[in-house]
Amino acid sequence: MPARGEPIGSLLMNPGGPGGPGMSMAAAATKTLADSAVTEKFDLIGFDPRGVGASTPAIDCFTDAEIDAGESTTSVVVGAGTLTEEDTRRIVDRCADGSGGRDVLAHVGTRDAVRDMDILRAVLGDDKLSYLGQSYGTRLGAVYAEMFPQNVRALVLDGAINPRAGTDDRRISQWTAFQRSFDAMAADCATRPDCPLGTDPSKATEKFQSIVRPLAERPIVNANGTKLDFNAAYGAVTAGLYTSAVWPKIIEGIAEIETGRGDTLLALGAAFAGRDADGRYANFSEAVFAINCLDEQRHTPAEETDLKRRIQEVAPYTDSGQGPDGARDPCEFWPAEPTLGYPYATDIEGLPETLTISITGDPSTPYAGGLSLAETLGGSVLTVDGEQHTIAFAGTDKCVNDIVADYLINLKTPPEDARCSL
Repeated sequence: MPARGEPIGSLLMNPGGPGGPGMSMAAAATKTLADSAVTEKFDLIGFDPRGVGASTPAIDCFTDAEIDAGESTTSVVVGAGTLTEEDTRRIVDRCADGSGGRDVLAHVGTRDAVRDMDILRAVLGDDKLSYLGQSYGTRLGAVYAEMFPQNVRALVLDGAINPRAGTDDRRISQWTAFQRSFDAMAADCATRPDCPLGTDPSKATEKFQSIVRPLAERPIVNANGTKLDFNAAYGAVTAGLYTSAVWPKIIEGIAEIETGRGDTLLALGAAFAGRDADGRYANFSEAVFAINCLDEQRHTPAEETDLKRRIQEVAPYTDSGQGPDGARDPCEFWPAEPTLGYPYATDIEGLPETLTISITGDPSTPYAGGLSLAETLGGSVLTVDGEQHTIAFAGTDKCVNDIVADYLINLKTPPEDARCSL
């Protein structure tokens, strides 16, 4: 999307995921950032990373009908279900068949995508990269800083992934934060007498379990064939926890279950998965799986089972009551070993000032991870008080907008104690 005024360069953008398509992000920014100096001074460039969205070949492992029916399981490290060795082999075969072969699956990791980003920078004619990445997009930005520090102009990293934390530590931290957000939602709900989680917040998780655990054996099937089983229910709740603005919809959906309906939670889950009005799904979840197979650390069955046990301990709202046994790393037969490595983006020389934004109540990329990334890169951090995941792209907070614009345009970082509140 061309700059509204005289451009000073291009701003490459990524919404996260991994697996989030970025082309529409540039178009949407003309509305969400319509009054920002950023859209006046930069040509906005959205891109779908390799394997994602409109990129070809795109990762494709399951049909839309299989996803509707709840038959598109990859990982069972959270929620209900088990995987066998045969299952994990079959998943890889399905993904290879639908995505252009095993060679494609071997080259969709973050380091592959970062090389593509540098090609995009060169094709755009920019000597240096200006970039805004959210959530997983902060990993792309951090790894770009590691691999091409000499080509960095400005990096806004919003909702940051901790580059120092390996797979296990990061997932435990993330699910601890999701449980904290669930508890905050339950406490808010408890102030109303019709709360389906009850009026005692300390018993809300137990009440939630009593409502959703029966769905593991007796799912609710919608008229269009979509199925609300335990995984779909806790998954929809998790999707809603990304921002406190959606808490009322989560509560509405939980209340519906007790009446034998699943409309609201199914709608939340469908929106998060990218299901359109015609029942077609974006390949978001399949791309998440494939990219993570090249980014995350591999586990033995015993290690995956232990991780699931630990996740159930810190986030009991995800516990189906079936125990952790039967968890298995779905990437164990992936046609390539992981290529990211932990920690990453450390000891970078010659990197310009970066700006990391971290929200205190972020359930997906917890606040401390943003502090760790800023320290690792030797850059600035903007603390934002609030209950949501990412903010820079929303255009809803003047404090954040002004700091981001001043940094991107003038390369001016905020003072050490800078703080905004949503």
